[in-house]
Amino acid sequence: MRLVSYVSSDGSPSVGILEDDAVRETGIGSLFDVVSMPSDDLSALAATALSGTVIPLSDVRLEAPLRPRKNVFAVGRNYLEHVRERPGADAASRPPPEVPIIFSKPPTSIIGPGEAIDTSNDPSSTTDYEGELAVVIGTGGKRIERERAMDHVFGYTLLNDVTAREYQRSHGQWLMGKGPDTFCPLGPCVLTADEVPDVTALSIETRVNDELRQSGSLSQLIFDIPTLISTISSVMTLDPGDVIATGTPSGVGAFLDPPKFLQPGDVVSVTVEEIGTLTNPVV
Repeated sequence: MRLVSYVSSDGSPSVGILEDDAVRETGIGSLFDVVSMPSDDLSALAATALSGTVIPLSDVRLEAPLRPRKNVFAVGRNYLEHVRERPGADAASRPPPEVPIIFSKPPTSIIGPGEAIDTSNDPSSTTDYEGELAVVIGTGGKRIERERAMDHVFGYTLLNDVTAREYQRSHGQWLMGKGPDTFCPLGPCVLTADEVPDVTALSIETRVNDELRQSGSLSQLIFDIPTLISTISSVMTLDPGDVIATGTPSGVGAFLDPPKFLQPGDVVSVTVEEIGTLTNPVV
């Protein structure tokens, strides 16, 4: 299922099943009520929704599928070509990180599909894009074994790790550069894990104004999803609805020649065919 959070004409928040250009009602108000469901209950939800009302997509406003109750977990430099695209004499031979580089983005940075990335939150005018696949946790836990980690995945969505590059660089840690308001577009839906037999077979692309900037495969991750889940949960509890962004391929604007930072009027789109496209204007 491709699950969405939406607001209908009466203003009430709802969870629906996305079907091409329509949304099928489920009668559920929040995706948090769904993410920890056992598989049998999910199957029952899908079957029950078949008799639900179908609403044209044009009649609803999609929102971020969910807003985690704590920071989004994110991973830096998790594609080798992204590690090596940063300028420097050693770029071609630069080694990958020895352990995952984990940082976070606050819930206040999250926006949904179609909402605007506000560059006024970056006084340095170095706003950049990073298209990523994000994992939504279903079953929570701590010290999750790598071999069992995928049992804890509810599904997958798309995330744009928008970044104020100068703030990322000058502050010595990444929260100020990664955490401004509107700097975490999320959506448009959550594709349930049962629809993805092999997540490493997924490919991801990012376009700015229809120009292809990033293209990668989840098979290229330096640290795969089970490793990320195991690493994070080794020291802190993962809860249902937590989101883990898996990293971005090469092609970010900061490392193009010359650099191409986001400008008002731009439109950024992140696509994984099986999930859809997350599109956000820039103001």
